[in-house]
Amino acid sequence: MKNPLKKWKGRMVMAGLALYLFSCNTSSPVNAPQLVEKDNIYAGIEFEMPKVKEASFKDYSVKITDFGAVGDGITNNKEAITSTIEMAAKKGGGKVIIPRGVWLTGPIQLKSNINLHLEDGALLVFSKDFDEYPLIETSFEGLDTYRCISPIYGKDLTNIAITGKGIIDGSGDAWRPVKKSKLTENQWNKLVKSGGVLSENKQTWYPSESSRKGDQKDNFNVPNFDDPKEFEKVKDFMRPVLLSLVDCKKVLLDGPTFQNSPAWNLHPLMCEDVIIRNLTVKNPWYSQNGDGLDLESCKNALIYNNTFDVGDDAICIKSGKNEDGRKRGMPTENVIIKNNIVFHGHGGFTIGSEMSGGVKKMHISNCTFIGTDIGLRFKSTRGRGGVVEDIFISKIDMMNIPAEAIKFNSFYEGKSPVDTKGGKNNIEDTEEDLPPVTEETPAFKNISLKEIHVSNSEIAAFFQGLPEKHLSNISLENSTFEVNKGMFLINSDAFTMKGIDIKLQKGKALTIFNCNDVTVDALAADIVENKGQHVISIEGKTNKHINITNSSIDPSLISGLEK
Repeated sequence: MKNPLKKWKGRMVMAGLALYLFSCNTSSPVNAPQLVEKDNIYAGIEFEMPKVKEASFKDYSVKITDFGAVGDGITNNKEAITSTIEMAAKKGGGKVIIPRGVWLTGPIQLKSNINLHLEDGALLVFSKDFDEYPLIETSFEGLDTYRCISPIYGKDLTNIAITGKGIIDGSGDAWRPVKKSKLTENQWNKLVKSGGVLSENKQTWYPSESSRKGDQKDNFNVPNFDDPKEFEKVKDFMRPVLLSLVDCKKVLLDGPTFQNSPAWNLHPLMCEDVIIRNLTVKNPWYSQNGDGLDLESCKNALIYNNTFDVGDDAICIKSGKNEDGRKRGMPTENVIIKNNIVFHGHGGFTIGSEMSGGVKKMHISNCTFIGTDIGLRFKSTRGRGGVVEDIFISKIDMMNIPAEAIKFNSFYEGKSPVDTKGGKNNIEDTEEDLPPVTEETPAFKNISLKEIHVSNSEIAAFFQGLPEKHLSNISLENSTFEVNKGMFLINSDAFTMKGIDIKLQKGKALTIFNCNDVTVDALAADIVENKGQHVISIEGKTNKHINITNSSIDPSLISGLEK
């Protein structure tokens, strides 16, 4: 059989090499190629959405040096920057300019009608003095909690922007716990000598005793304290996100590099009319909770022409966690994501796992993921609730993905009845064991994936719903995979797979487990080490209406298909 991937793979390798060489240019930050013009951003969208309102400002500008700021990297310029922003706001708004230089500052708060503009060569560095960051009420990882105020913070604002070609550095290494396993021996020894404290087993470094006390088992970075005073005792553990915008309207982020955040990099929360473009977003690969962008409970957003290289999920969509998210009841909706590059991240594009308020009406296209742990990642679990629906994904190129190129997992952090090593975990639920479907049951439905191209990666795709709430109406069409392992379809209804070419090193091209109304049309599989083994395996006790048509696979190599 001719390999339909060969020509495409060559293009991907050359594109990846070009991107890598481009990223090595240290003279300027890496920005995604300008392939999407703002007037063309709505082209090809599968649903109706209002045009996103873009922030605009008065023709007024003022430099922070006019208020005494000193760009020597030593002087703390918090007061000067704050005074500049306040003066511009009193004038009705405009551009607050941070010129070339190294500008040390404590946390700053934006105001309505302000464009914080970093000129080329400007480096805004935030203080490592934790005492400058008081605790405030906020939301983190989808839960209502207390957290140190963010280096850049804004709440209940209208018409705001951060623009220019400068760099914003959150001094995140001062805040983050670091596992010994993430560093070389020399790096670890240097870190330990710098100060801080170690965990009891000496395997994790913390910046302070307050930070170590906060890292308790099963708190998932959000301690469950009833008394706000208890948060003060572990304040250093309550790492802020670099940029926190809450309940804001007409938000524009255009041009700068955001890097080295204490926790997440960018966190628009409950915002409307958000434009994020032409950014470089970076975190060290070892940074825990080092997400690139977490768009949470936001409405009407454009995300395009950005480059991410981070320590956790890169482009992540959220809407609150469990009861807090359901109580908020604000889905993330009407979002267009185009022409973004992700070099590293746990997921290139992710929905969840905090999606209890729902996610709907999203278009994702023309993105490239190079070496992300997982490519397209959908995750939730029992207890979340929320509905993810009407998601349209197309023209995604991936290479060197060490886990799944596509992963849907409603058992996030739990076991699957079928593992990706080809065995079974023998945890199949019986009908008597299944919990009832309630508001706490998450749902994924009406999701389209087209023209997904994957090269030199580990697992093609893993789709897993809950036994009591299957994935519903998912389609994968016109896609190619060159991988070590095939596709897994578990607890899914109304699933369509059409025009798929998959080249495997070994194993099965497709495993189907307890699914209903599945159509597999025009599946071509080329398995390098297949010695008469089954290419498609249909397993489980509750499969119904599995249809395999127009396939080049010998019927004798399909097991479990009803005659």
